[in-house]
Amino acid sequence: MEKPSALAIFAALASGLRLEAFRLLVKQGPPGMVAGEIAGALAVLPANLSFHLKVLSQARLVTVEQEGRFQRYRANIPLILELIAYLTEECCSGSPDQCLELRRAVQGSEALVPRLRRARNTAKNT
Repeated sequence: MEKPSALAIFAALASGLRLEAFRLLVKQGPPGMVAGEIAGALAVLPANLSFHLKVLSQARLVTVEQEGRFQRYRANIPLILELIAYLTEECCSGSPDQCLELRRAVQGSEALVPRLRRARNTAKNT
């Protein structure tokens, strides 16, 4: 992946609505969703959503297929995997063992956050 492609992807996802729409399509997987279903799920007007889906499509984040009167949108998962590879291609200066250790540390701290919040809330209530 080239830098301009990565920048276009980030620019397309810089809108809260586009990010939500993309994440919804990722969640749906290969079946995707028609535009009306996306609009309903996100509680937005179809005309407003149409603009955002066009931006996602131009950035190649979604594919669109005509189905009669409807357009079915699907997340471009291979593109996101390519973006992740681009972002992490030089991770840990070429020492993947270090990256695994860092990933475990991050996952451990993520699991710790909810426990800390519960403990803090319990302390406030006593």
